[in-house]
Amino acid sequence: MKIVSLVPSITEALFDLGLTENEVVGRTKFCIHPQDKIKNVPIIGGTKNINIEKIKALQPDLILANKEENVKDQVEALMDDYKVMVTNIDTIEDNYYLLKNLGKLFGKEDRAQLFNLKIYDVLNQAKLDIPVKAAYLIWKNPYMTIGSDTFIHRILTEIGFENIFKNQTRYPQITTEDLADADVIMLSSEPFPFKEKHIEELKAFYPDKKIIIVDGEAFSWYGTHIAKCEEYFRELVSQFAYTK
Repeated sequence: MKIVSLVPSITEALFDLGLTENEVVGRTKFCIHPQDKIKNVPIIGGTKNINIEKIKALQPDLILANKEENVKDQVEALMDDYKVMVTNIDTIEDNYYLLKNLGKLFGKEDRAQLFNLKIYDVLNQAKLDIPVKAAYLIWKNPYMTIGSDTFIHRILTEIGFENIFKNQTRYPQITTEDLADADVIMLSSEPFPFKEKHIEELKAFYPDKKIIIVDGEAFSWYGTHIAKCEEYFRELVSQFAYTK
């Protein structure tokens, strides 16, 4: 089976489940893991601007897309000619069934189950004892954060943080004043590439707050990626006073 993946985390999951470059024949420019495998896979554009002609040239048997990461019109255009599987991952349970279904589809059930068990283990092992109020920022100019119906929120909550914007949905715009209640302000490394200088900008407003850069992939990449984040999450929660 020839597969084109339009989703970075799903591309990673396919290779983690044991598929090869002969099977994964197309990817986006943002599909960067695993590095040694993806370098030989042709790029068919970005997640939001796929090149349909390049995809047609690959003649895939299956295209894997995502409701949030890809553009509806572009995905629907592909559906006219190809089998397209559209995923929608908001919860840990959604992620469990994503891996289970991919495992079943490609005859990799055992490997998928091992990753699912590891993910639950990772999220259970790295956990704050007492919730810490957090603001997780994904964008600047304007600042944007995450609501309770996002995968990032679920991961944040699973390891013991309380999202101060949990009463909002999707990715609301906020101001610096809205961050007042947070014990920690997390600046994600993606999609906006927050850097140390952005910490200093917020320190001008909140000199006494804990403000840190966090690994955006650890929070937003569903699929198999979380299984590899045990050490990262442990180190993250260890920065706070009350840990299990």
